[in-house]
Amino acid sequence: MTEAEQLLWYRLRRRQLANHRFRRQVAIGRYVVDFACVESRIVVEVDGSQHLESAHDRHRDNWLQAEGYLVLRFWNHDVLARTDAVLAQILEVLASIRPLPAFGHLPPQAGEGKIRGEGS
Repeated sequence: MTEAEQLLWYRLRRRQLANHRFRRQVAIGRYVVDFACVESRIVVEVDGSQHLESAHDRHRDNWLQAEGYLVLRFWNHDVLARTDAVLAQILEVLASIRPLPAFGHLPPQAGEGKIRGEGS
């Protein structure tokens, strides 16, 4: 990981950002993203200048978006110099998105959850 990625990971890991679980170096399809909050379907990428106007990154972002992920990109310099502002932006996006329900907390499917004898 780059210095900027290490710094951001230090602040994202262990549910430190409003109890959201982030993972690092997450495989999504054929891509590996820097960080992802799978429950909220958010990807966070930390980029250096080699990513400036990258056609590969645009294609990758389009694919991830088609899979339902929102991709947030930050420059290394911004993460290093304005860490709290970057975290505030991530948190603002997280607050605006309703997370996926946890397994086992899904609403019952047709016919499930009905007590025998009720309404029969």
